[in-house]
Amino acid sequence: MQNAYFPLFVAKERLEAEKDHVEGFAPEVAWVTKSGSSDLAAPIAIRPTSETIMYPAYAKWIHSHRDLPLRLNQWTNVVRWEFKNPTPFLRTREFLWQEGHSAFARKEEADEEVLQILDLYARVYEELMAGPDIKGRKSEKEKFAGGLYTTTVEAFIPTNGRAIQGATSHCLGQNFSKMFKIEYVDTDAATKLVWQNSWGLTTRTIGVMVMVHGDDTGLVLPPRLAPIQVVTIFIVSSKESPARQAEIVKRTADVAASLTRAGFRVKNDDRDSYTPPFKFAHWEMKGVPLRLELGPRDYEGGTVKLVRRDTGEKMVVPADDTLPATIATLLTTIQADMLAKARRERDSHVAVVTEFPHFVPALDRGDMVLAPWCERIACEEWVKDATGPKAAAAAKAAAKEAAAAAAAGGAAAAAAAEGTLGGVWGRGGGALVCVVYTPTH
Repeated sequence: MQNAYFPLFVAKERLEAEKDHVEGFAPEVAWVTKSGSSDLAAPIAIRPTSETIMYPAYAKWIHSHRDLPLRLNQWTNVVRWEFKNPTPFLRTREFLWQEGHSAFARKEEADEEVLQILDLYARVYEELMAGPDIKGRKSEKEKFAGGLYTTTVEAFIPTNGRAIQGATSHCLGQNFSKMFKIEYVDTDAATKLVWQNSWGLTTRTIGVMVMVHGDDTGLVLPPRLAPIQVVTIFIVSSKESPARQAEIVKRTADVAASLTRAGFRVKNDDRDSYTPPFKFAHWEMKGVPLRLELGPRDYEGGTVKLVRRDTGEKMVVPADDTLPATIATLLTTIQADMLAKARRERDSHVAVVTEFPHFVPALDRGDMVLAPWCERIACEEWVKDATGPKAAAAAKAAAKEAAAAAAAGGAAAAAAAEGTLGGVWGRGGGALVCVVYTPTH
């Protein structure tokens, strides 16, 4: 894998080269139509994604099977202008992301990479952000525009009962290689089209982390990602002599320095214009996983007080050579406990449903729904219509609703009996989203 960078702008004819792709992104594309006060001869798109920018270069670089695989990654920004109410980090018109683009000689190679990348994204959520995810395959209706299939990691926000797409790994098939003539000469001297993938992870991850772990006090950051893992705060009393106060301040700074040398990300809050309670609230709001306090009693006893941000648990430990090991163990415990708590909350909001009359009530409770599903687009559209804003009026037609529910329930039961993959349904961003759940992946 190599890092690269491609331009921000894309010509209209290139963006429109792949019909399904441009139709999928058409409502989201932002266009530049002027240069100063002059109209441009033709509008230029600001990239909503980079396939149509990068692949003309792939066509020039790839000629032989010896040029494959080609795997490039870029860290960049994109613009998608399709909604009225942006939410910081979660849904923004401009966002930063990592996007990878690969070309292979064989479909099997592309399929293998799709799942490898999906596993990496799942690890980002679980191992770094302490956030559980559901790995699955997007429905045909929800897959990447112009792609062959899309896999996804889906997160869940328990506070509002919303599902949210965490990251995606797409197999593009050969649609784009056909349009951009990305061909190679194979070992048998035959000219063939490459198989392509694309995959991306955005700053939405930050928003998911904030929503999953935050509380009414502020952020709660997992230690592995927290910019500051430990904040040290001295506590002095006016009853103490100036010399003793200075000694406490110095020892606190020494402890912070020793922890920094031990490899922790430490902030020593040595501001003397704020009270300790103010500092406590300040760093709790910022989500620092561990607070270390050192006051007169600690100074006398050779100890420090540690306070966990996630639980508020307090403990007094020796301020000796064992302190780094104590903190390392505690930070590992905090990371694991945050993941376990988030997973319990997520799992408590997954409802297994096999009859349609129970489907909407589960969504209304703020649950995700795991239900048998035939995977047909027509059925997916029917379910979305039956659970959308216009469904309330239709629900008054009791006989019709009952008949539809019975039919859907029967289909669900039959699908379950046949072992059809389950669909995970959840409300997200005001819409109903569906993922074909594949627990083996």
